Amino acid sequence: MKLSFFGAAQCVTGSCHCLEVNGKKILIDCGLQQGRDEIDNAVLPFNPAAVDVVLITHAHIDHSGRVPMLIKNGFTGRIITTRLTADLLRIMLADSAHIQESDAEYQNKKNKRAGRPEVEPIYTMAEAMRVPEFLTTCEYGEEVDICEGVTATFIDAGHLLGSASIRLDMTENGERRSIVFSGDIGNVDQPILRNPQFFEGADYVVMESTYGNRDHTEVWSYTDELAAIIDETLGKGGNVVIPAFAVGRTQELLYFIREIKDQKLVKSVQDFPVYVDSPLARSATTIFCGDLTGYLDEEAIELVSEGEHMFSFPGMNMTETVEESKLLNMDNVPKVIISASGMCDAGRIRHHLKHNLWKENSAVVFVGFQSPGTLGRHLLDGAEKVKMFGEEIAVRAKIINFQGLSSHADREHLIDWIGRFKAPKPQHVFVVHGDSDVAPLFAETVQSMGFEAHAPLYTEEYDLITCARTAVGYMPEKKKVSFDLQKKTSDAFQKLQQALDNLAALVRRSRQRDNKSLHAFAEAIRQLTDKFNF
Repeated sequence: MKLSFFGAAQCVTGSCHCLEVNGKKILIDCGLQQGRDEIDNAVLPFNPAAVDVVLITHAHIDHSGRVPMLIKNGFTGRIITTRLTADLLRIMLADSAHIQESDAEYQNKKNKRAGRPEVEPIYTMAEAMRVPEFLTTCEYGEEVDICEGVTATFIDAGHLLGSASIRLDMTENGERRSIVFSGDIGNVDQPILRNPQFFEGADYVVMESTYGNRDHTEVWSYTDELAAIIDETLGKGGNVVIPAFAVGRTQELLYFIREIKDQKLVKSVQDFPVYVDSPLARSATTIFCGDLTGYLDEEAIELVSEGEHMFSFPGMNMTETVEESKLLNMDNVPKVIISASGMCDAGRIRHHLKHNLWKENSAVVFVGFQSPGTLGRHLLDGAEKVKMFGEEIAVRAKIINFQGLSSHADREHLIDWIGRFKAPKPQHVFVVHGDSDVAPLFAETVQSMGFEAHAPLYTEEYDLITCARTAVGYMPEKKKVSFDLQKKTSDAFQKLQQALDNLAALVRRSRQRDNKSLHAFAEAIRQLTDKFNF
């Protein structure tokens, strides 16, 4: 029995892990990678034709987005996931393929003018449309036969409709082992979704650590906070632009805005229009309104049983065509625009940012994690100018990080999740899906709870019979960012930014220190800033 790490190793996206049992290769997730700290998406560190089964924890592209590549390169096995994840994969992978094709077309126009060779998309729409041929679905709690000596059980991870944590029970040459893959662990008390379910025993655990170094900001009321942002911005005649993942986060926002409308919390423009400008979000919302038996939380079930549409309210509009999208920026009526992608790396949101970032009366509201190297992260970090579509855009709009809204468990709830494992107690916990300054830190936290734990590197391998590392991984070279900055930054400034990241991480880790140490730390930082305040 062998476990290999082919993604999300000391980085947040591109989840991909491989089990080898009884001569079979079982892949757990195969996601696209985003941001600066990831490897080339076009390269797979294994032979897809040798993979026998793929298990998908949930439909987000950073967990599923390279599945069409497997098929393109010779995979002929089964893809197993929950029923609703399968429904979402059908639309999300098609949308991802459209982006791959559009990006390649745009790049090839530039390459042709520059005399450079053409590039190919990492997969096409036709290749993405083949994925359903390989899908086998299951329900939560069902024991699924994977291959000889291996069964799997999916339970609700509470992160996205259909999302799952997966336990595999394995027997090889008379040796029995169990391993749990957390997938992305959901936040608690979210609208629509249920709280995460728990496994309570396994020999090994592979768990995420996206927010392993911090707790979410406590928000008294999501609707009140969001209503205040909308009320202030629309009252100044501006637009509220919300980059949001089309599946999951967009539906949550519509759920909250319905409540805002029902309670008349926005006074400045009471009948304000809301536009969901994403064909994928339109399709996903249809799935969210389908057969959700076994997937909804109690409040959402009550809404459905009473015949009330969870995402419907006066002034809500779904745009579909490119022409409809363009008209939104020609209309001066103050409005809320929800558009993808959530990290601003692709899609229609970039056009809305181009038309609103320079307006002082508008606001850009981030409602999800922004990976390092993305345009969204750059804006949150205080960029004064960005270059989009060959044009320099000043950043004058109010940039808001709405931290209270997250589909990921924070540090406290990650600790609670792993703390449930008692019988059997894991021999080792592998901490993945966290930045290079977060995953190792959270692994130390897990160690302090009495577990053996570490944050594996890319291509690292472990023997699950002996609990021994058999291959040392490495940290891939960082790739270039996916957007143009206003100007190139010097190596010295990049080192300064890295030092800032390290300082911020150190501050976060200092939360439990005594007050005397914290006062001394704060004074040292003040003296440093005074010295270099020129």
